[in-house]
Amino acid sequence: MSSSSSGSRAGGHHDESVFVHGTEQGPAGLPHATRKGYMTGFVLSVILTVVPFWLVIGEVSLHKFTIVLLILGFGVVQIFVHVVYFLHMNSQSEQGWNLMAFLFTLILVIIALAGSIWIMFNMNLNMMPMSPSYSEEARADMPEIPLQPHGERKH
Repeated sequence: MSSSSSGSRAGGHHDESVFVHGTEQGPAGLPHATRKGYMTGFVLSVILTVVPFWLVIGEVSLHKFTIVLLILGFGVVQIFVHVVYFLHMNSQSEQGWNLMAFLFTLILVIIALAGSIWIMFNMNLNMMPMSPSYSEEARADMPEIPLQPHGERKH
């Protein structure tokens, strides 16, 4: 709807869209979603997903800790891309309640990520080594359990 329209649609419904600084805004001054905005968010999301995937799958000659930090960094940037391009959150929407909800969610995500990394790190430290020589030695020390045919049972 253009700014020169009368502001009402067929059937008497009032159109709450207005133009502010060249962009159409919806009810309560919130920006409308555009195809360009969704496509920009989609392309950024794909890039921010493919690059960490390549860091893990490809033979990148970086230290593992550096790769983990890069992946976490890409994840944080992707969170902001989703918040801006898909959730359409900004500082003006709903007098800051969205910001409070976002900060609470961010705290929960940080706790979940830190806990997951902590658990995986401790699991890695507590795992038994599985080198080929160790596996052969472990099998040699295990007692052999005789297999019985299905029809015969010991009582």
